[in-house]
Amino acid sequence: MIAPADRTPFPREFFDRPVLEVAPDLLGRVLVRSTPDGPIELRLTEVEAYDGPNDPGSHAYRGPTPRNSVMFGPPGHVYVYFTYGMWHCINLVCGPEGTASAVLLRAGEIIEGAALARKRRLSARNDRELAKGPARLATALGVDRAFDGTDACAAGAAPITVLTGTPVSSDQVSSGPRTGVAGDGGVHPWRFWITNDPTVSPYRAHAPRGRST
Repeated sequence: MIAPADRTPFPREFFDRPVLEVAPDLLGRVLVRSTPDGPIELRLTEVEAYDGPNDPGSHAYRGPTPRNSVMFGPPGHVYVYFTYGMWHCINLVCGPEGTASAVLLRAGEIIEGAALARKRRLSARNDRELAKGPARLATALGVDRAFDGTDACAAGAAPITVLTGTPVSSDQVSSGPRTGVAGDGGVHPWRFWITNDPTVSPYRAHAPRGRST
């Protein structure tokens, strides 16, 4: 549980900043996924920044498509994509409208609603693994492409909201290369995580998918 003083939803202005400011500032904040069975609350422990047309690793690097259109819209919206034909990943759009930058939510600690998350993550060996990695995080929260475009700053009972939580001091934040990103986009140290937090996912360099012979 988090203190009442930390349960204030972020205004849109929080996300209307450069992505490299927003990304580390999201660590320690709380994402709330409202469901008919009750809320799931997740304290963010690992994120990655993607800087749109300035970033070869970004989905928006080559311009707008039907898939990435939400990234070009107003900040504070949720961008959900489907990857490897089986997994969903959650991002929060930031920066001025049209810049197409976003923060990938890579890992977190379930602090409320763990029983609901466990039902979706039956393979997790313990609660630290419930949202340890972006696909696991989306699965634990029950988020898929149907949530693409959700306004996380909307008034009222939005299905996804971000609360102020307790921000992490700069001396508790580590940064390094993004996980699994190839080419020029892989060199940026734009992955941020809470140092030594057990819910942070392990780093993996990009490994090309081999062709069958």
